[in-house]
Amino acid sequence: MDVDPHFSTQTKARKAALDILFQADLLGLDPRDVLREQQALAEHPFRPLTTAIVEGVGEHGEAIDRRIRACTRNGWTIERMPCVDRTLARIAIYEIDHSDVPNAVAIAEALELASWLSTNSSESFLNGLLGQAVRQANAD
Repeated sequence: MDVDPHFSTQTKARKAALDILFQADLLGLDPRDVLREQQALAEHPFRPLTTAIVEGVGEHGEAIDRRIRACTRNGWTIERMPCVDRTLARIAIYEIDHSDVPNAVAIAEALELASWLSTNSSESFLNGLLGQAVRQANAD
């Protein structure tokens, strides 16, 4: 699915990362391998932000998933989350924990993409999960 033409360059870069990470999740592949495969097929190089997110989620995937599990409530497992939501959470947690992107930007970008690509309840679910992630990070 193409992105909304009104999205910022950063949002488009995150959407491209989402596509790669989503594919890797569905196929059970390392996201970095999918990135290399997709880059070989692409007409133009991926934006640096796209590459950084995919490589970062690939490198820190286990820690990111642990953080997501620690932030969910009422027995809601990461496996139970819709794949789009799980992937957006991974991107945002990567940015919160492993990049210099401001937390508010990481959350806002995830929520914007969720509002466009996922279920009606995804925005509020992700907002709660990511808010909890920020609170936990600040408590450490």
